[in-house]
Amino acid sequence: MAEAKEKKEMSFFGHLEEMRWRLVRIAAAIVVVGIALFIFTEPIIETVYISMSKPDFMTYRWFCELGKMLDLEKDLCVSEIKLQLQSVKMTGQFSTNLYFCLIGAIVITFPFTVSQIWGFIKPGLKGNEIKATSGVVFWASLLFLTGISFGYFIIAPLTVQFFGNYTMSDDILNQPTISDYIGIITSTTFWTGLLFLLPVVISILTKIGIVGPEFLRKYRKHAIVVVLIAAAIITPPDIFSQIIVSIPILILYEISIFVSARIERRQKTAKA
Repeated sequence: MAEAKEKKEMSFFGHLEEMRWRLVRIAAAIVVVGIALFIFTEPIIETVYISMSKPDFMTYRWFCELGKMLDLEKDLCVSEIKLQLQSVKMTGQFSTNLYFCLIGAIVITFPFTVSQIWGFIKPGLKGNEIKATSGVVFWASLLFLTGISFGYFIIAPLTVQFFGNYTMSDDILNQPTISDYIGIITSTTFWTGLLFLLPVVISILTKIGIVGPEFLRKYRKHAIVVVLIAAAIITPPDIFSQIIVSIPILILYEISIFVSARIERRQKTAKA
């Protein structure tokens, strides 16, 4: 009896040790990538961030071409973005640099982080559970990076364009700090990436019995309201931007219902 108890305690502490080392690997990967981003800060900032404040940024060119096709050139073409970036604190650029490196490293190492978390959870699952969740690392990484791309190339430029050109008076200049400018692009992009993980989250909740397809269908209207609120939070306050964000998320919600129904059918078949 004492031996069994000791074995159980050793097993528990063994799991803690494994979790600790996986967290160490995740932290080490983030630090290494963060240092690399810090070393190459200038070209990355110029290419990834500063370029978005220029009218020749690729997204603005895409929308301009679309405007020409739809005869909405005046509405969709960007001639200028009235932004003058500045740093008003002695430590402003350095602290912003650290923030950019941290979030950038988290995004880049996301697939590795998910694989480490999954590697810790997987041994505790049964054979049929492992089979049902096969590909979770791939799909979580794909959806997250797709959301990041959508946020960066669509949502963030619309946000920069709207707020960059918005003025209450011609006597007021838009001179945001570099931390505010980088922060709004980074947070908008990052949160969009997280929203795109909806199907993965729903599939996990379905597997553990918290939600199901009937629940998702029943509260579809409520979900639409929540999506619209989320879109209003992460986008400029104009209906065009909110629609652009809402459509893919609502599509992902419908995909989540399909995934949830499929998982539920598999679970019922396994029990039969």
